[in-house]
Amino acid sequence: MLEVDAVGFFIVVLVAAVSAGIAARLAPIFVMPVVVLEILLGIVIGPEVLGLSPDDDFMDFFASLGLGFLFFFAGYEIEFRHIKGLPLRLAGQGWALSLLLAFSIGGVLAVFGVGAALLYSGAAMATTAIGTLIPILRDAGEMHTRFGTFLLAAGAMGEFGPIMLVTLFFSSRALGANTAILILFTLVSLGAAWVATRSVGRGWNLLERTLESSSQFAVRIVVLIVFALAALAAELGLDLLLGGFVAGIIVSLAFRDRETEVVESKLNAVGYGFLIPFFFVYTGVSFDLSSLLEEPLRFLEVPLFTALFLLVRGVPALLLYREVLPVLRDRIALAVFTATELPLVVAITTIAVDRGEMSSGVAASLVGAAVLSTAVFPLIGLRLRAGAEKAPVPVPA
Repeated sequence: MLEVDAVGFFIVVLVAAVSAGIAARLAPIFVMPVVVLEILLGIVIGPEVLGLSPDDDFMDFFASLGLGFLFFFAGYEIEFRHIKGLPLRLAGQGWALSLLLAFSIGGVLAVFGVGAALLYSGAAMATTAIGTLIPILRDAGEMHTRFGTFLLAAGAMGEFGPIMLVTLFFSSRALGANTAILILFTLVSLGAAWVATRSVGRGWNLLERTLESSSQFAVRIVVLIVFALAALAAELGLDLLLGGFVAGIIVSLAFRDRETEVVESKLNAVGYGFLIPFFFVYTGVSFDLSSLLEEPLRFLEVPLFTALFLLVRGVPALLLYREVLPVLRDRIALAVFTATELPLVVAITTIAVDRGEMSSGVAASLVGAAVLSTAVFPLIGLRLRAGAEKAPVPVPA
């Protein structure tokens, strides 16, 4: 049985509410991503500072639910018919270049004793926190602009690609066994997508009738899909993030071309109203601040890794998008947005530390850099895109 610290749990929920209030208050003057406030306040209430909220298994469980829902929304919001073709091709080429840069830089850092675990640190540097960026892009009216289309494609690849690396290589099993299990998961997911699409199509009237009732059938079905695929991924020894991401894609396909504003608002309430903020606050609570304090040189690694995030994810944006985004400001904005990293950095470094492949100090530096990137890069991107043309791009049929 898990021991429950009710007061500590309440304080995390309180911090999540306070963070949203502060962000809303600052919005007219200064746009601050709410996740940054959640993490910073989480550090303050955590065992490293005030000790008001514990870092324990019960809190970790709820944080895992939040992380799963974050990746659910990443899969749900990315309309593949909207980004297919050139945006997705450029995104694939850009991520491949990012991976090459990340592993090359990681190798150099390892030679000089900065960082360790080349596979883990390289994968962490080649990520994009598109799940974190989506609310920011939606609020800024960028979701369906030409710029937003290329950013969503690059972000999808920067999220899905590292998940595949985690799934295939961050396991004690052989690569062949992991590949076979991944194929099995894919087949089951395709079957689930087919069943979900046909079932929603036939039963949409029933789902609509329950949207304002206490049964909330549509919401319960979505939650069932998320937990079912997350449980299947965990049972097969795959990563929870893969289950959440695929669940989002399946629900998006099932609800396509249907009026789903009410369903989406209710899912947003469950995800962004409780579970996802809990994950970010808990990220602050569990942040290993003492590792940075005990080794002051680790503080220098935080801006170093932040700059490397920008180098690894920014160079492809500047090089590959010259024709489709001819304005330099737009390419720089794409570079800083795609260099925004956090959830996967937390997940990858946690795996590396648990397996003894990475020191807690290096992990703290990487997570600190990811927090800094989330605090700074979206603000720069929004400023660069201020006043830019934001006419929506038609979605292909």
